[in-house]
Amino acid sequence: MEGKKMRLQSDGVNLLTKIKEFTRALLADLTNGRSPLVLIDRFRSYCAVPNSNWFNSNPKQLPFHLFVLTNVSQCSVCASDLPCGKEVLTLRRKTHAHRLVVMFRVLLIVQKLLQENKHSSKRDIYYTYPSVFLDQSMVDQAINDICILMQCSRHNLNVVSAGNGLIMGWIRFSEGDRVFDCISSPNTVRTKTDLDVAHPVPVHVEEVEDIISVAHYILVVEKESVFQRLANDQFCNANHCIVITVSNLLKTVVSFGTIFLCLNSIFIQGRGYPDIPTRRFLRLLVENLRLPAYCLVDCDPYGFDILTTYRFGSMQMAYDTKHLRVPEIHWLGVFPSDSERYFIPKQCLLPLTAEDKRKVEAMLLRCYLQREVPQWRLELKQMLQKGVKFEIEALSAHALSFLSESYIPSKIEDYGSLRGEDYCLDCRIHTNDFLHTRIPHKAIICYRNSARFANCRLLFGGGMAYWHVGVKVGPCRIFEATFVYYPL
Repeated sequence: MEGKKMRLQSDGVNLLTKIKEFTRALLADLTNGRSPLVLIDRFRSYCAVPNSNWFNSNPKQLPFHLFVLTNVSQCSVCASDLPCGKEVLTLRRKTHAHRLVVMFRVLLIVQKLLQENKHSSKRDIYYTYPSVFLDQSMVDQAINDICILMQCSRHNLNVVSAGNGLIMGWIRFSEGDRVFDCISSPNTVRTKTDLDVAHPVPVHVEEVEDIISVAHYILVVEKESVFQRLANDQFCNANHCIVITVSNLLKTVVSFGTIFLCLNSIFIQGRGYPDIPTRRFLRLLVENLRLPAYCLVDCDPYGFDILTTYRFGSMQMAYDTKHLRVPEIHWLGVFPSDSERYFIPKQCLLPLTAEDKRKVEAMLLRCYLQREVPQWRLELKQMLQKGVKFEIEALSAHALSFLSESYIPSKIEDYGSLRGEDYCLDCRIHTNDFLHTRIPHKAIICYRNSARFANCRLLFGGGMAYWHVGVKVGPCRIFEATFVYYPL
């Protein structure tokens, strides 16, 4: 832990050095009577082709921005962490001058935060100089510009977003000196009133360590109503899971992301577009647990946009896409083709508005759909051709529990994440040899084999055991094994 703190402090020192060099260069220009020019890389998470209006625009026709394009033939979506051009800020323009003043004010605050090793929210920064910043969006833009100039993420500036997510269920991890433990004292009586434990998604995701979970997959759910439906149906209990949640807390907390984890699955429930801590924490779970991740959203343009935000990133945070995107996430539903496959009643189908159609047409131009997920693009085209949209809850027209008892399990089964051919059965022998313990074959629930790891989950002796066994593919050779046992 001490080594990690030293690394974080070292990053802060390096960032302080960059800030000082940047301000020193600007002061040198002003001292010599020159108007300083600040060049900021522009990033695009949406495809901008050379013949588009954006590339053909005359800089003089753009009243607020002057772009110096570095490579007009580059498709910035296929490499969204690469700049597609540079924006030049100069004191000779009134709008630029105010923007630079805001940036310098925010830089002073960031410098103080780093020197004192403190953290602040964007809202706190805004109220520091409200007469100068005028609007919260000015602070947001300044923070993004600083991140691009200093080539860092927002959390490196000690500027954090409010923690909106909640985490519940079978997971244990630490954040700094705090331990989030949902495993040591699970409820034995599985009633709705007993599901009363929840933890917030950590704000300082970079300090999260010692993650332990026995989930089989991760499910991201867009809407709170769907989350509550799954909780009411005891979806995880039906799959030998334990879910801990607080219904009144879910109603009062304005949350973009609510996470609960259980034995067989991890649920992340969000309202609207995901916030940064939820996206970072989801990425951390996927990377560390090496579990398949699925996303369940409404069948409308905005649901699809939320899905792509998780997988490909957002335009606003395109400069930090490599730290936020979850390229492994799969679209679980609901699909436009599901309206016929599951006989959705016509009363549940809503016509696409003109705004919806424009949004779909714009999303169809994103080249990553054709390159990485062509099947998503076909579904999106089908939505436009049918001219209708519908919500996840439309599946409840068959039965209230249809979503949890039929739709989700069948979709996950279609992806093959729980099929026997995906598991390495030879790992049981090597686990026995390594631990010198004989494990009955019937006790084994699952082996999930990937390029480097195999996870063994077992039930025996009135408790739950979890082996994390590192293997080298080819000759199955163990180089690491971790044993965790939780009495039930």
